[in-house]
Amino acid sequence: MINIPKGTKDVLPQDAYKWQYLESEARKVARLFNLKEIRTPIFEHTELFQRGVGDTTDIVTKEMYTFKDKGDRSITLKPEGTAGAARSFIENGMANGVLPAKMYYITPAFRYERPQAGRLRQFHQFGVELFGSKSAQTDAEAILMADTLLKNLGLKVALKINSIGCPTCRAAYNKALKAFFAPHIDGLCHDCKTRFEKNPLRLLDCKEEGCKAVNAAAPSMLDYLCADCHEHFETLKSCLTMAGIDYEIDPRIVRGLDYYTRSVFEFVSTSIGAQGTVCAGGRYDGLIEQLGGPSVPAVGFAAGMERLLMVMEQTGVTLLSPDAPTVYLAGMDAACRQKAFELSTKLRLAGISAEIDHMERSIKAQFKYADKIGAKYVAVLGGNELDAGVVNVKNMSDGSTQSVAFADLVAYFS
Repeated sequence: MINIPKGTKDVLPQDAYKWQYLESEARKVARLFNLKEIRTPIFEHTELFQRGVGDTTDIVTKEMYTFKDKGDRSITLKPEGTAGAARSFIENGMANGVLPAKMYYITPAFRYERPQAGRLRQFHQFGVELFGSKSAQTDAEAILMADTLLKNLGLKVALKINSIGCPTCRAAYNKALKAFFAPHIDGLCHDCKTRFEKNPLRLLDCKEEGCKAVNAAAPSMLDYLCADCHEHFETLKSCLTMAGIDYEIDPRIVRGLDYYTRSVFEFVSTSIGAQGTVCAGGRYDGLIEQLGGPSVPAVGFAAGMERLLMVMEQTGVTLLSPDAPTVYLAGMDAACRQKAFELSTKLRLAGISAEIDHMERSIKAQFKYADKIGAKYVAVLGGNELDAGVVNVKNMSDGSTQSVAFADLVAYFS
């Protein structure tokens, strides 16, 4: 037997409705905020993620699924959605169109990491990207979208925000970080020793306990913000207050991707054991230019759909169950089953959900099956009914029965 690859998961037919419900709710929020869907390839040139996500991130250095294609080109399965959306924005000249360009995606993504609760090697994201506006109101709108979705799903989460500044003020902060971490360099993990030289800000994102203990006392970026970044962050806070969204300022949030600037945020749930981030994002004003496009500011977020579903189920959120068939047509013999097929076809073409026996079960077994799949009615066809041109319809909720002519069956269930 060939088993499923480690870190992947089948979505079985009896569970697919949960995904459909979540995707439907995400699309509702997207329509509410006037977002249009974008669909980008599952794989991209590896350079896109090296330049966009950042060559000091764990994603690029450890987690990407990268391979050579038959043309000896380096290709990577996308580990996140923003870089591909940014590449498409540039390649299709969207900067010359109507701005802001507001888009969303629902996409699989791939990272080679240790599977754990709510985290798989193939996972799915609902993501939002807003290209073209530098206003802090746009940051607040992105946060409001995420907050609206999470509340519509019935989730209780805490919003944490921070500002990691711009290249101007971050230069002074990086200098301060290096001065702080220098005496502790020997006690840092191997990755952080590399980050110390290449990207000191990433030191704050390390998950190693020893490094976390050191960076707890590190200086805060908020103390180094330039005037523009300080004003931007203050405007964001006032917009969130105006929108009635509670938040906590967490100066340790830096996000795991190098393209972020200024606002970063996370929605955190405590319902899945250790604190878990179910949705996160921020501003990335330099990404489009970094990928070879014009200077275009942007902000966005992504939510892991597996984690959302897990938190919903663990907190008792009721998911919409799949619709049961309206009617099950039970035939006693081959001729009756053939007529049942004909009648079910007419019902389905009229928009009425119908099911029939494909397993040559007995009538008793067919009734048990109809009950198992939740059919609202069972229409029985025997030899006498076939001769008379009728079916005996049983209402499964109250047990009442009624004889209905073949010609009237569509009208009866309409």
